[in-house]
Amino acid sequence: MPITMEIMISFIFSSLTNYVFPFITLLGVLIFVHELGHFLVARWCGVRVEVFSLGFGKKIFQYKPGDTNYCISIVPLGGYVKMFGDQPGVDVSEEERKYSFTHKTVWQRIAIVLAGPLMNFFFAILIYSIIAIIGENLKSTKLADITPGSPVEKAGLRSGDLIVAVNNTPVQTAEEMYKLMDHRHQSEVTLKVKHEGSEEIVDIQVPVSSKPNPNLFAWKDQISDLDGVTPYSRGTVVGITPSSPLAALKVRTGDQLISISRGMEPPQKVTYWREIEKFFSQTPVSQPITFEFQRPAEQAATEPEKSEAGDLSKVETFKITLDGKALVSSYSAENLGFESSELYLDQIMEKSPAEAAGLKKGDRLISIDNFKITKWEDVLSRIKDFKGDKRLTFEVLRDGNLIKTIVEPKMTKTTNTLGLEEERFVVGIGPIINFAPPEIITLTTANPFKAIYRGTVKTVDFSFVTLMTFVRLFQNKVSPKNIGGIISIGQAASETFKMGIFAFLQMMAMLSVNLFVLNLLPIPILDGGHMVFYTIEVIRGAPLSLRKMEIAQQVGMILLMSLMLFAFVNDLTRFFKL
Repeated sequence: MPITMEIMISFIFSSLTNYVFPFITLLGVLIFVHELGHFLVARWCGVRVEVFSLGFGKKIFQYKPGDTNYCISIVPLGGYVKMFGDQPGVDVSEEERKYSFTHKTVWQRIAIVLAGPLMNFFFAILIYSIIAIIGENLKSTKLADITPGSPVEKAGLRSGDLIVAVNNTPVQTAEEMYKLMDHRHQSEVTLKVKHEGSEEIVDIQVPVSSKPNPNLFAWKDQISDLDGVTPYSRGTVVGITPSSPLAALKVRTGDQLISISRGMEPPQKVTYWREIEKFFSQTPVSQPITFEFQRPAEQAATEPEKSEAGDLSKVETFKITLDGKALVSSYSAENLGFESSELYLDQIMEKSPAEAAGLKKGDRLISIDNFKITKWEDVLSRIKDFKGDKRLTFEVLRDGNLIKTIVEPKMTKTTNTLGLEEERFVVGIGPIINFAPPEIITLTTANPFKAIYRGTVKTVDFSFVTLMTFVRLFQNKVSPKNIGGIISIGQAASETFKMGIFAFLQMMAMLSVNLFVLNLLPIPILDGGHMVFYTIEVIRGAPLSLRKMEIAQQVGMILLMSLMLFAFVNDLTRFFKL
């Protein structure tokens, strides 16, 4: 077989496996569930169902065992249930009216129309319940880094503490922990705490504060907070001081410490910076220490070698052993000449104020306008507070030399995470990222009733989130550019399918909730539009005129097609980065 043919077959097979199959499966299941709701309730109400179709257009498969023609059509972007007498004004004989949709009571018609969206709602509950039984990956109650001098630190909490109960109510996830504090803003709660490295459980009373809800799509404007618990822990990427013991052994800024051992002991894996500090405090200087580092292949290669470095996602692993007796009086990061890398610059944007001021990759930030910088949030805060009335004095350490330079932040239009354009001052710098992931636990729910409860709560919560998305769109707090269509759904289906069944089911549940909410919108042609017609009929005691419903349907069709076109254009813009 010619090589070009093999490549073509491989490409087609890969496309079918990675894109077409996940997309068709995702949409097909959700459409089937939705239309099944209409079908079952219609049959229950005695309506004759003439066609049950997955897809639109030319039928590529059909089977008719009785009154209903079950078929699969060529365009897999929807589906429909064709019911006998479903067109207002159609001439139906007296003896056939018992099978006609239009001649059913208004409450029966409401039930049939509402059944489709409700099936999507209940299907989402089913999926979330299955996920709860299989096991959910959730953030544990292990605290990230604690800010020194903060209220919770003064109360007795420490970085890495594990919270096992709030006011004697056991908790396993951060979600459960903060939910129990939701109504206790500006008061105190008693936490049962297990300090890192200890099995003893102690009671600590901590103050509960509140903060603006970072989730724009939530109902609550304020949520509970523990003042001083940071959202992340510092990782083990290091910044190296020139002329330090580690620098002499060729360790570089940006290397990541992955394990550490004393003497002949087996290596201990390290994920958080606090683990390094604790290790040093427990190690006498009389014992040698062996460090194991990782370095990205891109950094490991010298300049001439970079073009031949191969896969830059690969890393180089190396070990060094340090005899502390000959070098330092005691082990500490400071004595050995390294620190967390978050204040070392990794990115200097082209044509930015930082580049114009002469800042360089690898510079270590010391101060801004004589304000000592201790964490990256300090940098963001100083730039955010800049009013444009003066320039900023940056003090950096470069190759052991202290350098001062004047930076004039530039007002720039940027697009935030919600797709809205905003004006703010920027400098054009980025740090060497050094955030460790939070601890994740797999939580399984063996009790099926608890699993269903969990699934119901998640479905209701996400329904509110979906509804609030429309509210925020109308409030112009979210850009319409975030609206996605078929291409976005296809990409999401493909990516989650590659990630595994858990992620794919999560995506299916979320889309099912979206279909539930979207179909209930009061837009003629959607189920919600029909619900409006029937509600008016209940109130006034008679249906709207055929002409008024036809006009409303035409308007609804125009609105729906416009929305689909807008979403498609957004998809193309994102896909081709126009």
